[in-house]
Amino acid sequence: MSSFLFRMKTVYALTSPYAFYESKCKSLTGEKYVRFAGIIDENGKLVAGGFKEGLEPLEGSETRLHDFMEFVSRLTLRKEFDKTLGPINYLAARRDKLVLVSFPFPISKFVLLISAEPTVDIEKLANTVVQIFSDVS
Repeated sequence: MSSFLFRMKTVYALTSPYAFYESKCKSLTGEKYVRFAGIIDENGKLVAGGFKEGLEPLEGSETRLHDFMEFVSRLTLRKEFDKTLGPINYLAARRDKLVLVSFPFPISKFVLLISAEPTVDIEKLANTVVQIFSDVS
């Protein structure tokens, strides 16, 4: 992304209704192993966050990435087992090239999606997310 476009995205993000989430996602992408941290709405649309500066998605295609975000949103916000098993704290998938973790924010119907390097300790990452987002529901 060009420097100009990055600055424009940053200006928009800081004036948008999602500026709070932008700053939290930026904190996460500052973590060593985190590649991407984004807030996805219930329709699978990225409303805040993005890739660590200078990184490109491994998925290679914006369409595939959008489809994946939509899938994660639907899966993470499902509630049919909440009464018997309790609510989802997070979902994690470890792949050869990266780790994907999603955290639901049930009240706002947002999902935090993180992609990280495959060597990340998922439990430590989850604890970091809890610390950064402790005032969000």
